[in-house]
Amino acid sequence: MAEKNLSRGDIWFDIMTKGYTVRHGQCASVRVADGKLDGKEARIIAVVPDADNRYPRAAKGEVGLLEGWTLGKVVAEAVKADEDKAPEDKRAIIAVIDVPSQAYGRREEAFGIHLALAASAGAYATARLAGHPVIGLIVGKAMSGAFLAHGYQANRLIAFNDKEVLIHAMGKASAARITKRTVDSLEELASTIPPMAYDIANFATLGLLENLLDIANPDAPTIAEVDLVKETVTKAVQTARAGGVTLENRLGSPNRAGTVSVRAKMREQWAA
Repeated sequence: MAEKNLSRGDIWFDIMTKGYTVRHGQCASVRVADGKLDGKEARIIAVVPDADNRYPRAAKGEVGLLEGWTLGKVVAEAVKADEDKAPEDKRAIIAVIDVPSQAYGRREEAFGIHLALAASAGAYATARLAGHPVIGLIVGKAMSGAFLAHGYQANRLIAFNDKEVLIHAMGKASAARITKRTVDSLEELASTIPPMAYDIANFATLGLLENLLDIANPDAPTIAEVDLVKETVTKAVQTARAGGVTLENRLGSPNRAGTVSVRAKMREQWAA
């Protein structure tokens, strides 16, 4: 068996689930644990590297076929278990996010990775709409379809203000090829257009984050920093319960004014 590659997702999953009951039986690249957060049930989920993954393209923490279907399953089973509970008692679902990409490969495409990732994204959305507070804790990379499948459907997103935290639709080399630019010119463009940027500071200006936390060394946080993260997640669960099931809380930034305008015009035309 290959040596375990400890990722940020692993580190923060271990931190957040101390004292929790770990779920077994699923693929090794999806870690799941159940316990109590603020006195109420919670399920914490992370996608992590698995050097022995039967699909090599998903060995470094990417979200592939196994990961997508497994995420869908473990989220859906939480929704099913709580379907008869009052809204205030439905468990929180916390996605610890450190995913470099979806898994690119011929087998992944042939076997329907689009369906696997859709199953995961759909399960998270279903959980949110069913009244589960879904919180995304971005501790590392949140890239491409992997982020869409694992965490982007959350009621609230929390991220670390750290240079290793990157969020984008695709990697820089791929984006440069698509836009017919060099990586350097792409980075220059990103300095003036926030949605083109990769760093978390620019992403924060889009209004999608509930909190941006300063953690000096996310790979080895202090006790005070761990307490801060747990308190912030707890507060996000509380605000998610009180704030309803939509994602309208993401639209308050000045950089989303165009989005708000388009949505309003679409509603007007739909109702006409």
